[in-house]
Amino acid sequence: MLGFADPIAALRHIAALTAGFSRTAAIQHTLLPALLSEFADEPEPDRGLLAYRQVSEALGSTPWYLRLLRDGGPVALRLAEVLGRSRYASDLLIRDPEALRLLADDRELTPRSAEVLCSGLTAAAARHPDPVAAAAAVRALRRRELFRIAGADLLHVGIADSITAVGAALSAVTDATLAATLSAALGAADETAPGLRFAIIGMGRLGSQEMSYSSDADVLFVYEPPPGIAEDVASGAALAVAEQIRKILSIPAPDPPLIVDADLRPEGRQGPLVRSLAAYQQYYARWSKVWEAQALLRARFVAGDATLGEQFIALADSIRYPQGGLSHEQIVEIRRIKARVEGERLPRGADAGTHVKLGRGGLADVEWTVQLIQMRHGYQIAGLRTPHTLTALEAARVAELVTGDDAGALAEAWIAASRVRNALMLVRGRPSDQLPRQGTDLAGVVRILGKNADAGEFVDEYLRTARHARNVFERTFNA
Repeated sequence: MLGFADPIAALRHIAALTAGFSRTAAIQHTLLPALLSEFADEPEPDRGLLAYRQVSEALGSTPWYLRLLRDGGPVALRLAEVLGRSRYASDLLIRDPEALRLLADDRELTPRSAEVLCSGLTAAAARHPDPVAAAAAVRALRRRELFRIAGADLLHVGIADSITAVGAALSAVTDATLAATLSAALGAADETAPGLRFAIIGMGRLGSQEMSYSSDADVLFVYEPPPGIAEDVASGAALAVAEQIRKILSIPAPDPPLIVDADLRPEGRQGPLVRSLAAYQQYYARWSKVWEAQALLRARFVAGDATLGEQFIALADSIRYPQGGLSHEQIVEIRRIKARVEGERLPRGADAGTHVKLGRGGLADVEWTVQLIQMRHGYQIAGLRTPHTLTALEAARVAELVTGDDAGALAEAWIAASRVRNALMLVRGRPSDQLPRQGTDLAGVVRILGKNADAGEFVDEYLRTARHARNVFERTFNA
């Protein structure tokens, strides 16, 4: 019972955990048997019960909470499922107990559109003249939206059980968070460079709208000096905006921080944090390396001045889809970099067979294969000119650059690895790219993904899928 060999010990444990429920004793007495049954079916039932106590302590004296548990239809059982399966969702709910209301209605678990999110978060930021306070308000709303997405994902409601829908929803929340924070940061810049044009370009998984629960926000910052303002003044103001965005979104707070990572900028960490559009043009024309062109494949305008963003994307198109494709030397360089990434970035002691990001047949194998095709043929095949991995892969299949079977194997592996990565974050509450071959975390992943197979069969299925993708990678990427 609940992980205890001795039923008496289990009952004592339950009594200790529920000792704080005196104000809601009658309802708890009615609900606990059903909830305990739900918790008992989860890999770590004690953790779910403890989270339930913490939420109840936060809301136990709130009238609507008692009514919702008693009369809210599926709420109580949904709460048990969410708390029993996911440390990530439990942490969000404990920090924002009123988000429990979302579990009462399927419509409330439907992710908000990018437009609604951006409007709501920007309005919240505008109510606070201080950028730090504005960011705190934005982050609180972001926390609620993350719980909405995680709840829908865990309960298979409102997101259609699609990894692409989850990625798009997480990316939309990040877009809106960056837009609202930028609006607050630009207010301070008006004092030194009024009219400064500033845009945020999404890169990596943010740019491709394929974010996971553990993804950072990969970005580039671009600005245009306002008329009559000296370049050094405009540059200083733009740098202050970029630095403030990164700082206030990572301040410790009762919500998940958003790490704003600009390492994919020209020259990487050694390069300026923010550049003017003219400076980007000059750099890419004179000194750009092939890895920087590859990084631009997932560039997408995210927030700020839309015209400036569109101008940057037009510039990116000329770099990421080079006329005539890649030279032999550039192809060799991409292959060399991939081999180096595979040899040096896989964590020491990691299991290459089940590392979903850098392991054999994992995300990197699929994405580098697709990206090499995009850079070689994107200038002449319009369908390849997209930041989305699966969309570009389908365009490659239609153009007969890969066979149907090979495209299917790559897509299946990418989806499997992406789903496992998200499930690991939901289960553990912290990032992980390593699918374990045994243990409670593995059992939790299997449970979240709704697989009927036992844990061993699930790992075997993942290994088969990854192995097929690795075979395609080795034939296609090195061809």
